[in-house]
Amino acid sequence: MEILFSVLVLGVALVNGWTDAPSAIAGCVSTRALSPRSALCLAAVCNLLGAIFMAIICPTVAKALYGIADFGTEPRSAIISLSVALLTVILWATLASFKGFPTSESHALISSVCGSALAANPSLSSIQLAEWSSVILGIIISTLPVMLLSAIIYKLATKIFKDQDRRKTMRYFMKVQRISAGISSFLHGAQDSQKFIGVYMLGLTFIRGNTAINTGEEFKIPIYITVACAAAMTLGTLIGGSRIIKKVGCELTSLDPLSSSAADTASSSFLGVCSFLGLPTATTHAKTCAIMGIGLCKRKGTNPKIAGELFLAWFLTFPACALISYLLSLLANAILL
Repeated sequence: MEILFSVLVLGVALVNGWTDAPSAIAGCVSTRALSPRSALCLAAVCNLLGAIFMAIICPTVAKALYGIADFGTEPRSAIISLSVALLTVILWATLASFKGFPTSESHALISSVCGSALAANPSLSSIQLAEWSSVILGIIISTLPVMLLSAIIYKLATKIFKDQDRRKTMRYFMKVQRISAGISSFLHGAQDSQKFIGVYMLGLTFIRGNTAINTGEEFKIPIYITVACAAAMTLGTLIGGSRIIKKVGCELTSLDPLSSSAADTASSSFLGVCSFLGLPTATTHAKTCAIMGIGLCKRKGTNPKIAGELFLAWFLTFPACALISYLLSLLANAILL
């Protein structure tokens, strides 16, 4: 069971790198500051470094995911249900990727885990509301505030550089953009890898025959878990998601090197703060909303059709993943127990 569970966790991490990381580099690819291959390599390296750095320095997000749900008192039922939750995330992310939607695997993971927990432990106490409060706060922070900050940074930058030669300005920001894309990818790794680490730790607790989760005790992450999750996400990043890059970087809002740098700066600022505060936020939401903030300042604005599709996908992630995970967990427990 441990081998199967490990494969599922690493599968979710790989899918996350495949579907989430393209949002971090969509801007620099759309403006041709970097070729798609170079951008993916940059994102892969920075994802790996960010994941290892944050797991060592501040694993608060991992701890939040570790204690977000109570699977009851039966270890076998708990590990079966948690495995089903991971399978649900993989299915949901793969479907969204083929449609070109940058859904949040973080939110898919959280809702799937809670849906499975309800199946294993049919009680309202199975959902840890204290941990969910940080999730809700992360959603709020990663959307409208990021959008507004992105618009403000872009407006200030255009005023500062309005009297400068446009060609020189854009060449300068193409260099800036490469750095900002690297920072965005680093913070994506720092934020998202912790969620898989937290779930991995939770699953190992169940496999060892214990379901009593004490989040007050010292939370130590074995280095092999950190490296394994980071490596899987890095591999997924190298695979890349061309449809997501096209939709976010080219179709959502028209970007140039200056506006793309402004969007990267805004999203990175909030992601960095959330990571150190231990808030499990969605890197996809932060980056996409930052690009929408640029659209607020441009004549052509944001493509309403694309924006509507993205918001619909985001809205459906929580209920759809929770319901699918709940039903599949009931079925799996009925068959395997």
